[in-house]
Amino acid sequence: MRTEHPFSSNPQAPCPSSSSDMLQHTTIPINKGWTFKQADKEDSKFLPVAQFPTNIHLDLIANKIIEDPFIGKNENDVQWIGEVPWVYKTLFKSPTLSAEERANVKAVLAFDGLDTYATVVLNGKEILKTENMFTPERVDVTTYLKKQGDNELEITFDSAYLKGCALVEKYPDHHWGCWNGDTSRLAVRKAQYHWGWDWGPALMTCGPWRPINLEMFSSRISDLYFTTDVDESLDSAEFIAKADVEGTASEVSFVVSLAGEKIASKTVKVIKGHATHTFKIDTPELWYPVRYGKQPLYTITATLRHINSEIDTKSKKFGLRRAELVQRPISDQPGTSFFFRINNIPVFCGGSNWIPADNFIPRISKEKYYDWVKLVADGNQFMLRVWGGGIFEEQAFYDACDELGILVWQDFLFGCGNYAAFPEFLALVKREAEENVKLLRHHPSIVIWAGNNEDYAYREEQKLTYDPENKDEESWLQTNFPARYIYEKILADACKELIPDTYYHFGSPWSGKNTADPTVGDLHQWNVWHGSQEKYQNFDKLVGRFVSEFGMEAFPNIKTIESFLPLGKDDPDRFAQSSTVDFHNKADGHERRIALYLVENFRYAPDPLEQFIYSTQLMQAECLASAYRLWKRQWKGPKREYCGGALVWQINDCWPVTSWAIVDYYLRPKHAYYTVKREMAPISLGVTRKQHLIPKDKHTRAYIEKKTEIEIWGSNLTLNDMKVDVVVKAFDVITGKETYSKTVKSAFTLPENRSTEIASFAVPVRHPNSDEEGRTVVAAYLYEEGMQVARYINWPEPLKYVHLQKPKKLEVLLSRDGKEVEVSAEVPVKGVALECGDDGVVFEDNLVDVVPGEVVVIGVKGATKATEIAARYLGMA
Repeated sequence: MRTEHPFSSNPQAPCPSSSSDMLQHTTIPINKGWTFKQADKEDSKFLPVAQFPTNIHLDLIANKIIEDPFIGKNENDVQWIGEVPWVYKTLFKSPTLSAEERANVKAVLAFDGLDTYATVVLNGKEILKTENMFTPERVDVTTYLKKQGDNELEITFDSAYLKGCALVEKYPDHHWGCWNGDTSRLAVRKAQYHWGWDWGPALMTCGPWRPINLEMFSSRISDLYFTTDVDESLDSAEFIAKADVEGTASEVSFVVSLAGEKIASKTVKVIKGHATHTFKIDTPELWYPVRYGKQPLYTITATLRHINSEIDTKSKKFGLRRAELVQRPISDQPGTSFFFRINNIPVFCGGSNWIPADNFIPRISKEKYYDWVKLVADGNQFMLRVWGGGIFEEQAFYDACDELGILVWQDFLFGCGNYAAFPEFLALVKREAEENVKLLRHHPSIVIWAGNNEDYAYREEQKLTYDPENKDEESWLQTNFPARYIYEKILADACKELIPDTYYHFGSPWSGKNTADPTVGDLHQWNVWHGSQEKYQNFDKLVGRFVSEFGMEAFPNIKTIESFLPLGKDDPDRFAQSSTVDFHNKADGHERRIALYLVENFRYAPDPLEQFIYSTQLMQAECLASAYRLWKRQWKGPKREYCGGALVWQINDCWPVTSWAIVDYYLRPKHAYYTVKREMAPISLGVTRKQHLIPKDKHTRAYIEKKTEIEIWGSNLTLNDMKVDVVVKAFDVITGKETYSKTVKSAFTLPENRSTEIASFAVPVRHPNSDEEGRTVVAAYLYEEGMQVARYINWPEPLKYVHLQKPKKLEVLLSRDGKEVEVSAEVPVKGVALECGDDGVVFEDNLVDVVPGEVVVIGVKGATKATEIAARYLGMA
């Protein structure tokens, strides 16, 4: 049999280095003509794919072989897909090259992502086998391409689930175990949420989920990267540009530019496949988090040259900033701080956790990623934590964070389990970590990497072996918690080598010894909802130095629920406790927990569905606002950063579902989005009321004085001190009458970037200790130079005991220009929610409390004179 080698007369010989006719690096997308079929079914026929990149579920949906798994209970009917093999194939033509070009050229197939166990065959020859969804692969196919005509590329995907099961059986001595999904996931380097989680379905995807390209080159820039060092003075920056070169091209020209203008440039020789140059940038334009400054992005461009010819060009954007995680002793409390300082500015990192925005990643567009991150920025949030059970996100996600000033906490992809450490698995992990750090290390938004999500917490629950004093790395592999070697050796080494200027944290949560230690490291606070199921009013007792997870569930928008009901509005399961609605909530015990927090706080009923949705969203909004408000109170300035951040679980969903998300799958904000936005505003007020019982003596049960006090504080997250007047009013919740009004502080200083205690006094009532406190609403206002800059309304709690009145004059008025809605009422009204059937109408705030004598103004976009806006509130019939 004769084999033709089109690109080299002697395929074993190295490419000549002295030729001036080097082929310019060319990238040809292999994205056309793809078809697929079930590989183990004889009568299965090849069908066209839905898109490219793609995955098997998208293709089966497009060809009407399965129903949409997001509808009804269809998830149950598609489980077979993850247990059978699938094959994809296409044809692509060999490039036309001259004889001289063929003498020097190299052809490489680049697979950016194959999910997961793939066997790749080109023109009948096996060229690649993969075992990792996250690791890009490159295969030299110079000798496998046909000289002319079509090449056949075929990829067979085996069941990741069954492969995982086989690996678990192969290593019976390992202590397999996990929360969520099943143990087979622990053996497979694939997105862990594909096995199902307590907010998402079990949908075992496979397929070419990221692009495939044919690259033709004689030499190329294989990687462009850099390190930066911004001087503490912020007056200068060192920027070390680096390029790795494959092939024999001799020079690299580096150009640094900003806003299209060249800042600096240098041409350097390639030495042993590497080129580098150190630039000093004076008076750099620094990249800041949102609200603290702009987000200028420089561009580094590297051009590979050989004998005056440009062979390859690669560019990346970057930001110059100092990013530090500050862990130091604090005043008056044990432990150490845990907060981020960017360009010498301490930042209280209020933000969210991020999960994959879809079970089917290939259909998330660049625009949708931007819209998600824009929602976060518009919601006054500073940070997103990319959770370890998902994926290393698409570049579009991090690009949006870079552009909009959102800090990123990046987990490595391990979650909620005890991972094994057999040699082949460690090798997969090492390469995965190195390749993905290289892909993401240029993003200024990423300020921390963490080794896993809750694996140390799982270790604690299972009482697996862990001695923090034992530094013998090899011995860790002999314990029943061998994954310590992954987090504290493999990942730590990868970060030390590749991103030495970015902090690496062994896990989340992580404090060194006990993951529940609130005085060191970060904390996942799940004693509201999970754990001891504390009242959310007590979040002040549940604080940590940095709370990287906490949350509360709520139902999504009624339109989102109708989207997954097979018959929509007319579906017989369109009620809160239906089996289909329950199916779209994956949290264990969700019925009891939602009911617990509702019944503790509100009078409510499951019907009508719209009002029940409102009640759950009010509950979530009150809960999360309480956490942000009480924890931000502990951001008290230098050496008193008792809490440095709070990241709610979670910002988003991967399908239409009832979950902890504050924005649902269709980017429809729940009401908690707005309360979080208010709590994280540049200027905010906090008010809490506390009841003190004072017995006359140590034995009495009859003679007990009850004092109810309010405490008021202000949070100034700006970088300027403020002089404010503090006005407090009180209202009778039944009559609506104003019972108190006083300026309690005049020209009061709110120092920059911290929370400050303002006042503490008894709830203003005419007859103390007579239960008048239970019908008194307290409103606090901040005024700067006569302008209201913050307000907060404090209510007696629990709200179910309060005799809320139905307003007779609740007015919701759209302004003539359609840009504002004015809300007012003659009695105190809790939780006024504006609603509009048009998704194009977007409110800038929502779920507001209203007291008599004021008009609450809410910005609105997309409204017209014909727009109809309704209102819903607590206690509404």
